[in-house]
Amino acid sequence: MSELIVKEKEIVVPGEELANGMDFLPGDGTYREGEVIKANKLGLAVVDGRAIKIVPVSGAYLPKRGDTIIGKVMDITYSGWIINTNCAYKAMLSLKDATSDFIAKGADLTKYYSFGDLVVANIYNVTSQNLIDLTLKGPGLKKLTGGRIINVTATKIPRIIGKSGSMISMIKDATKCQIIVGQNGVIWVDGEPKNEIIAVDTIKKIESNAHKSGLTDEISKHLEEAMKGE
Repeated sequence: MSELIVKEKEIVVPGEELANGMDFLPGDGTYREGEVIKANKLGLAVVDGRAIKIVPVSGAYLPKRGDTIIGKVMDITYSGWIINTNCAYKAMLSLKDATSDFIAKGADLTKYYSFGDLVVANIYNVTSQNLIDLTLKGPGLKKLTGGRIINVTATKIPRIIGKSGSMISMIKDATKCQIIVGQNGVIWVDGEPKNEIIAVDTIKKIESNAHKSGLTDEISKHLEEAMKGE
């Protein structure tokens, strides 16, 4: 008979037994040894259906194809823009992936995106040398104006978003702020100044307490009290 040994969102260490039996499947950060599934990294144990995976509690962002990130324009070349991705690897936003407009050779590209501009972009390619290609063609992909930026540990992003977006939706509904979460650990918040502060404080609280169970109820209470105080 299969048995789940570890509790949901319990912190585990490499080699720790998570489940016994063939009814469970090893996911990210785990491996099977006989009928036992074990952790191969430090992190939070998460049960997703039959699969058991480990969500790291720390670590730098590693770009993946399909990720939506928030990046900053750090340089401009003749063929496009170099984007800071909040990790060790820079990204390229080419002319064809930045706009549908025809851009003449030698045109002033700062008219589109200038130094320091923030963009919500999608990673559509990562090479074996970690060269990253971005696109702004897609729903919600755009240049950001106004608001404020905060940086969080990238591995905490799934906890900040919550299951099916539940956690971040709760913050949006309570504060009436627009919030865009980049999977590279960069988050954009835009709203009334007092509400922005509450939203940022709440996001930081989730980041600091990502390892806790019952966090959704704690954050709900925190938001209710913060908005009353506001």
